[in-house]
Amino acid sequence: MEIRILGTGCANCEKLEKLARQAVEELNIEATFIKVKEINKILEYGIARTPGLVINGKVKSAGRLPALERIKIWIQEAA
Repeated sequence: MEIRILGTGCANCEKLEKLARQAVEELNIEATFIKVKEINKILEYGIARTPGLVINGKVKSAGRLPALERIKIWIQEAA
């Protein structure tokens, strides 16, 4: 599984990464994490506000901080 965190390094971007890592750990799923910090690359995903969460190439969240349980559902659906 590949999880991308889209954001320039803001506090919410860091929180989103921590939540996603916690979700993966609690679900006992292996995942590769990639940080996308370049604005041009972030815009390629069609989002205008960060943080963004992309799981296996699909944008799941943009411009907000989703709840841990929601992230876990998205990860389970993608597994």
